Amino acid sequence: MAEMLEEISQQLEKLLRLRSIPFAMKLFERREDMGAIARIRRPTAVHTLDQIVGQASRLGWTIGVTGEDLVGAQCRAVVGLGGAKSEEWYSGAHMTGVWFETLDDAGAHQRAMACVPDGRYEALAVGPLTKLAEPDIALFYATPGAMIYFINGLQWSGYGRFDWSVVGESACADSWGRALSTRQPSLSIPCFAERRYGGVLDDEMLMAAPPEYLAKAITGMNALAKNGFRYPFPQYGVQMDVRAGMAKSYPSPQGGGG
Repeated sequence: MAEMLEEISQQLEKLLRLRSIPFAMKLFERREDMGAIARIRRPTAVHTLDQIVGQASRLGWTIGVTGEDLVGAQCRAVVGLGGAKSEEWYSGAHMTGVWFETLDDAGAHQRAMACVPDGRYEALAVGPLTKLAEPDIALFYATPGAMIYFINGLQWSGYGRFDWSVVGESACADSWGRALSTRQPSLSIPCFAERRYGGVLDDEMLMAAPPEYLAKAITGMNALAKNGFRYPFPQYGVQMDVRAGMAKSYPSPQGGGG
């Protein structure tokens, strides 16, 4: 498993020209099991989960957290730690007048979030994909162009349409919350908190998925590369006669395009 994750990480960085480290998350029913991971770091201050993710993806750290390490209920609720989903949390009162005009709007947002159910897990480990054994999900940040190429790889064999959600603020529910709770690939547009506190760059999106989907996408991207489709995409020119370019990929000029 460790060798497979090492290969997946290397292939993702090569194929998608990643600027940060592919990382992973693993939930633990007992905090003692999380604490037994070799050389795991424990926070010395209260953080957002976005900051913990940033430490893993930007600094290469492996960090373990429990509910007490995370600020407020919003971060804890997404990963199911600390019994965060109280009646008050569902009301959205803490977000009313901040992100949403009315209490009804804020409550609707809370109910729309994809979250790990409460009650089962006590701890979460986040670290580089190459260092976290048997993770629940793997994640990486990439540009929109790299993300569509990755999705093309997923769809190369066994095609399926992806329908992803956007809850707005608390977009971690669209990425790791959804992937942890559904075990499906989950793409998100990182929100204000992820960018302000987690160091996410303005042109980055986030993909989260169980590791087997990453392996599937890599197989697909390597197949696409043999057909001449590679990332980054070379610009052809907005005023050029398109037929010569299209002929490289399709048997007739009517074969494809946006």
